[in-house]
Amino acid sequence: MAEPVPEYEERSYAVARAGVPSHIAIIMDGNGRWAKKRSLPRVAGHHEGMKTVRKVTKLASHLGVNVLTLYAFSTENWKRPKMEVDFLMRLPEEFLSTFLPELIEENVRVEMMGYHQNLPSHTIEAIRKAKEATKNNTGLVLNFALNYGSRAEIVDAVKDIAAQVAAGTLNIADITEEHITEGLMTRRLPEPDLLIRTSGEVRLSNFMLWQLAYTEFWFTETLWPDFGEEALLDAIENYQKRNRRFGGLKGEEAN
Repeated sequence: MAEPVPEYEERSYAVARAGVPSHIAIIMDGNGRWAKKRSLPRVAGHHEGMKTVRKVTKLASHLGVNVLTLYAFSTENWKRPKMEVDFLMRLPEEFLSTFLPELIEENVRVEMMGYHQNLPSHTIEAIRKAKEATKNNTGLVLNFALNYGSRAEIVDAVKDIAAQVAAGTLNIADITEEHITEGLMTRRLPEPDLLIRTSGEVRLSNFMLWQLAYTEFWFTETLWPDFGEEALLDAIENYQKRNRRFGGLKGEEAN
């Protein structure tokens, strides 16, 4: 007799049939508080959070999500204690070297958005190897936002537009939203359908400010290391109940 199917797997079938977000973005928050509650160093929370990345990635892949963007390290996180920053810079190497065979088996493609400046060579090399090893995969895109800041990203997009105007290749009157979108690091990705933030914080923290204009938000008190398959399904089921209008009206609302 086959082993009983875990409850979250049974739920996942129904969730997948109902239609999942194409792009889910997650602000992974609460690792430090998780560790503090257990009288552990903050880095222990970050290490535990790495296990959550693995679980969430696998389930998102099985559900048919196209893109999963994880806010791993912001341009502001350099202000944290050096020991913690050094540990965080080692996590991509540890995670990808451990998880890479599974990512390949799951047909996941690894990508990164963010600024390479200030990143240690071992962090960049770990990302490069994972991108190279998974570049031909056609399933879920696992997109790490590493040393990423949305305001800087938008400034860079505006600078690129200004350079085109100065060069005479673009008229000011012809500038559209698409010109800014094309200047962003996410230019080849769909905009997020669902944003999840853990740990009870209710803010964007300089994350994808342009791209999240019509994204559905879901906030949870759950700390990131405790965020598992059930929590991801909760978020998606809540998303499926939303009426996404994109500024307009649908159905009877338009009458």
